[in-house]
Amino acid sequence: MIYLKTEEEINLIKQSAQVLGKAHAEVALWVKPGVTTKQLDTIAEEYIRDFGGVPSFKGFNNFPASLCISVNEVVVHGIPGNYQLKDGDIVSIDCGVKLNGFHSDSAYTYPVGEVAQPVMDLLSVTKKSLYNGIEQAMDGMRMGDIGFAIQNYVEERGYSVVRELVGHGVGRSLHEGPEVPNYGKRGKGIKLKEGMVLAIEPMINLGTKGVVQERDGWTIRTGDRKVSAHFEHTIVVRKGKPEILTTFDYIEQVTANTSLMVAVQ
Repeated sequence: MIYLKTEEEINLIKQSAQVLGKAHAEVALWVKPGVTTKQLDTIAEEYIRDFGGVPSFKGFNNFPASLCISVNEVVVHGIPGNYQLKDGDIVSIDCGVKLNGFHSDSAYTYPVGEVAQPVMDLLSVTKKSLYNGIEQAMDGMRMGDIGFAIQNYVEERGYSVVRELVGHGVGRSLHEGPEVPNYGKRGKGIKLKEGMVLAIEPMINLGTKGVVQERDGWTIRTGDRKVSAHFEHTIVVRKGKPEILTTFDYIEQVTANTSLMVAVQ
């Protein structure tokens, strides 16, 4: 089912998204060599609960943590543990918050310390592709317009789009219809309507598009073990310019003038 949200419901999602954005920023303060992914998860959960929210991911289909933390060749759904971040890593941090009965969902990929320039370029292109996709999320456009905008931009630059994992609707449930692929053809797919709330989340690989699932049943990594980047916003389809409900502003206040900053080229 695809649920069109009322303005009241959209405002409740915005409130959830504010807590989410600030939780991301709290985690960003600790993204540095020597910190374990489990420590980052604990920081996020404590922050979310302190502000009256619930971590959307914890317990979702039995997922054991509040964050999906995916390092280097892990695309998504990495489980926090004892791994210590090290200089040269990249780490995708995906988080959801439920507040006032509504979810919000966003992800950001950070460089850790000194990261090779080709990998930094991947992060910048992935982030820009997210905004390219969002620009297409207007009433009357088609789902394929979002996917095409992402796919065309990254493939022109030599990167590949993961096909098995897609964005989704967001609302009272963390995952609602419709699916939001990061690839597609212009003018194809379902028609977008005002009030659709979507999580758009390009997952872009430095190498080939193939992925595999690890034995833990969650972790998805690249088949060729080259790195992958992931950025995500929750947005609402409007008749004019789409509205971004989540925010990277708090993250980027923390990361400004540090090696964690990911510029959009």
